[in-house]
Amino acid sequence: MKGLRFGSKIVFVINSLVAFLLLISYILPYVSPRSFASLSVLSLGVPLLILANIVFFIYWLLRVKKQMLLSLIVLLLGWNYINSMYKFSASEDTKDEASFSVMSFNVRLFNKYDWLKDKTVKETILDFIKKEQPDILCLQEYPRSERVKLEGYNDFNATYNKDVKGGQAIYSKFPIINSGSLEFPNTYNNAIFVDIVKQKDTIRVYTFHLQSSGIETDVEKLKKETSSHLFKQVGATFKAQQDQVELFLKHKSKTKYKTIVTGDFNNTPYSYIYRMVKGNDLKDTFEAAGNGFGRTYDFKFFPMRIDFILADEDFTVNGFKTFDVKLSDHYPIKTTLSLQ
Repeated sequence: MKGLRFGSKIVFVINSLVAFLLLISYILPYVSPRSFASLSVLSLGVPLLILANIVFFIYWLLRVKKQMLLSLIVLLLGWNYINSMYKFSASEDTKDEASFSVMSFNVRLFNKYDWLKDKTVKETILDFIKKEQPDILCLQEYPRSERVKLEGYNDFNATYNKDVKGGQAIYSKFPIINSGSLEFPNTYNNAIFVDIVKQKDTIRVYTFHLQSSGIETDVEKLKKETSSHLFKQVGATFKAQQDQVELFLKHKSKTKYKTIVTGDFNNTPYSYIYRMVKGNDLKDTFEAAGNGFGRTYDFKFFPMRIDFILADEDFTVNGFKTFDVKLSDHYPIKTTLSLQ
């Protein structure tokens, strides 16, 4: 740091810490929350760390200082992370007779407890779905007490099903020949699945809502939380998510069908949980054909993508869209797929 003024030295020290944290975050997808719960919490802050390192790089670049190399090198080492956070171009959405669309949306109980001031949220959501007409629709935080019947769709778990928790529902314009639920223990969360028939193909579709951390999105409420409590709370959540994902993977391993996985993961693309679900046989449809930040959750501090549609490698991703509609604390996402 020779040749730097005192103020610039302080900036570089902070820069070094932020760069180190981002570098550490690159190993988080391989670190089990069950083993290092506190460390895994860092995965939630990866978008902020990336943005901070970009700012530091620009800061030193404008001053023509070699210190810019620190953040530049760390960012280049994690180029896949940047590509996962922001897509610079989108594939043109194409649809033909062989393709079909899949939408996933956490509807937040159709605003049952008036989180949004608009009293017509449920009706607006239904109008939105009718306009978009996805061939397969997966809903999370769906209240079965307010059953929704969609014309032209078959459905599973849209009404009372014995021994199946509420919260998730799947609608399909294609015939449903099999369905079921994976009941996660000690929680209201679960995963459901359907097997649908499209022409000569049978496709397995999962949707789930993994354990929520319960972190406040309101700035003033968040300020009242202690850092130790937040780390403990989120760490416990990630451990529960790992248990839930292991149950899901055990179930998924028994199917012979090409698979689509949708839902609210309550975790980011930089996490162990996401890497477990995605595995080596699924691809992220946003990464394949998305655009921009792909924000799916209304978090005030930085764009968070915690809702996903993952598709078997045998599918071609023809398009992806995140809808900027304020009808929940989540934003709906839709992809167009076809079988190769």
